[in-house]
Amino acid sequence: MSVSLGEPVPDFTATATGDTTVQLSDLKGQQVVIYFYPKASTPGCTTEGGDFRDRKAAFEAANTVILGVSRDGIRAQENFKAKQGFNFALISDKDEAVCRLFDVIKLKKLYGKEHLGIERSTFLIDADGRLAHEWRGVKVKDHAQEVLEAAQALHAGP
Repeated sequence: MSVSLGEPVPDFTATATGDTTVQLSDLKGQQVVIYFYPKASTPGCTTEGGDFRDRKAAFEAANTVILGVSRDGIRAQENFKAKQGFNFALISDKDEAVCRLFDVIKLKKLYGKEHLGIERSTFLIDADGRLAHEWRGVKVKDHAQEVLEAAQALHAGP
């Protein structure tokens, strides 16, 4: 089962940085950005996380929580968060449960070899828990700003 635009996102619970557990249903009443990245402490993922970090106050003003997700273990996520000064939770999804829910595990090629990995993707969930926007196959440049603008527009309403 995968999420669909306009539909409620199924509840999930996941291990996150700061010795916390994130449960989606606990965030109801707030918008949620969930961005999936391939690997902690790699250049593109560092840039993307930094772009979200630098816009956190603007996301908060739009009643929006940011969550980053990768298959890295919790120690790697903690180190990545601390080193980059990320001011939002990173989820460790080693069992790929959240990745499968959002259908972001894709066949990728690296140096001529195929492997399954995370397709860089972002999802915006509205305050009622419905999927409002999705971005798949994301290019990092200007992406966080685009997501912020969508969150602000959603928060402002029609």
